[in-house]
Amino acid sequence: MGFISEVKEEIAIIKERDAAIHSSMEVFLYPSFKVMILYRMAHKLYLKKHYFLARWISQKGVRKTGIEIHPGAQIGKGFFIDHGSGVIIGETAIIGDNVTLYQGVTLGGTGKEQGKRHPTLGNNIMIGAGAKVLGSCTIGDNCKIGAGSVVLEDVPAGCTVVGVPGRIVKRVNPDRPQDKLDQVHFPDPVKEELTALQHSNAEITNRLIDLEQQLRNLSRTQKEEKQKEEVKNEDL
Repeated sequence: MGFISEVKEEIAIIKERDAAIHSSMEVFLYPSFKVMILYRMAHKLYLKKHYFLARWISQKGVRKTGIEIHPGAQIGKGFFIDHGSGVIIGETAIIGDNVTLYQGVTLGGTGKEQGKRHPTLGNNIMIGAGAKVLGSCTIGDNCKIGAGSVVLEDVPAGCTVVGVPGRIVKRVNPDRPQDKLDQVHFPDPVKEELTALQHSNAEITNRLIDLEQQLRNLSRTQKEEKQKEEVKNEDL
């Protein structure tokens, strides 16, 4: 793909994903646009083993945008970084098509691995602000990672993950993209657990009330029987 084609593709992606944009000219001000153009250049140099030049261009992009993408990372089509400040993508990261990252996302290593030490992302994935995906884990197609989550293990396709450490809170058809790839429509596992506890507590409370009533009825019955027995004995 030529340089002009890459520019047109980046413009189309940003206009499609960002509702705040009003004209094509605004795209040239976007950190995502700038860093992706520089990344494409650096990646080509990296593949040709011009490592110093590749890193020089990459670091230039970091200074301009606050987004650090290692030139060795592999990024597919339709990639978009919203706002972008603080985003870090490691050398051995592999990113599929139609992936969206928000500000502060890290696709990094754990510091304990060699070789393939960064995440592999499938297609149609959204990763919320501040989320960290660390190590050589794999995130399947059509997944959502909630803001602030920390993911250290593989995630199957079609899942929604939230929390620290990240855990799966929703599964959908793995072959179909989730309807709303945004940072708002996420299940709240804490709320769900509290609701379940409230229901359990209500059931236990109702059961205790029933038992207390049964005990009172039993006590009343025993008292009445004792009184009848006393009356009977007096008559005798």
